Amino acid sequence: MIARIWHGYTTLSDADAYEALLREEIFKGIVNKKIAGFIGIQLLRRTLAEEVEFITLMHFDHLQAVKDFAGPDYEKAVVPEAAQKLLKRFDAQSQHYQVMDTLQGEATIK
Repeated sequence: MIARIWHGYTTLSDADAYEALLREEIFKGIVNKKIAGFIGIQLLRRTLAEEVEFITLMHFDHLQAVKDFAGPDYEKAVVPEAAQKLLKRFDAQSQHYQVMDTLQGEATIK
């Protein structure tokens, strides 16, 4: 399994709008593409003193699925124009890691 990690930052005032855009449009658009080997996506949010950090963590079965999502230059970040307008700054490249192990407890994650 491959984990794709990306960071973006908004101003404090744009954070809720950016999160709504991700949830209501961007994530749904990714799911609707029905990419073979796409497992899912998680959204992490952290408020800092002057900005809000967002991390997306995507999981894919294999590298070809990542390329099917992002294109041949698969390390390049995929950031739609609407998102760029709300972001203060963001990673130009995504990082990719091979998931070596996963442990799950009894609690359900929402």
